[in-house]
Amino acid sequence: MKNPGQSLQQIAITLWVGGLWVTGYMAAPVLFTALPSKMLAGFLAGKMFAMIAYIGMACGIYLLVYAIQKDGGRAFRERYFWAVLLMLILTFAGHFGIQPIIQHLKDEAAGDVMKSVFRNRFEAWHGIASILYLLQSLLGLFVVLSKKG
Repeated sequence: MKNPGQSLQQIAITLWVGGLWVTGYMAAPVLFTALPSKMLAGFLAGKMFAMIAYIGMACGIYLLVYAIQKDGGRAFRERYFWAVLLMLILTFAGHFGIQPIIQHLKDEAAGDVMKSVFRNRFEAWHGIASILYLLQSLLGLFVVLSKKG
């Protein structure tokens, strides 16, 4: 029988990685195709991305602490540990670094950023955020496949 820490580890991986995939590759695209307003879709998607970022921060911190508690110094030699750490760093960078820049551009546009002089900068930062999100998602796949318990 698994110990509670190991069970929570599996739940945290499932919640974080599953949430990344559902939010980024299912829910957000549906919002942009189903809603009549791209601004509303972007607003709702932004709220969802913020929620999964906070979930990722909590899960990532737990996963790192649990790995160190369980494996001690050996945890630092595991690719799993470094993949989780990189996912966590990307989560912090996206949420506290890139998203405020994107929001500032939206605020400066005072309306539809895609119809403003800030469009090119918005698209560039959005592209960077998308690449970081893809990297998180791929690292998440590695974490799911590599964790043996």
